[in-house]
Amino acid sequence: MMQGKITFYLLGRALMLGALLFGLSNAARAADFTLTDSTGKVHKLSQYKGKWVLVNFWATWCPPCLAEIPDLNDLHENKKANVAVFGIALQYANPKQVIDFAEGLMVSYPIILGNPKIASQIGPVDGLPTTYLYNPQGKLVAHQLGPITKEAVEEFIRGADKTAKK
Repeated sequence: MMQGKITFYLLGRALMLGALLFGLSNAARAADFTLTDSTGKVHKLSQYKGKWVLVNFWATWCPPCLAEIPDLNDLHENKKANVAVFGIALQYANPKQVIDFAEGLMVSYPIILGNPKIASQIGPVDGLPTTYLYNPQGKLVAHQLGPITKEAVEEFIRGADKTAKK
């Protein structure tokens, strides 16, 4: 019974924060960040023109971060959503532990072993989780400190797409 209340609380909080903070809009052009994932593949923002790009900072010890993973997997795997997801792990002692942890949770999106230099390419990380969203033109359009949901991201994208078509 207690686990159900905790799950409901986390979901409610994630939805509330997603609705409040994903409305941030910023027309500034993003720097062409470069991220190398845990398999050695290099990803540049400019390679993802035409796709939404979601960058999520997380840690293995962070319960709200872990609660986001299923939704982030769904966004990444849903071709209709047109979203590339990147998870940047911070505050870890052992890189292998992060990789094993992500594999154990069946994370389907690229995992980057982060550090302050990598984070500085994206933006401030004042807490975890922190998420940045770039539109298909490579512009930063949303930033959130706190958990996000698939529904909040999809709603933001639908709203942005409607505005762009007007």
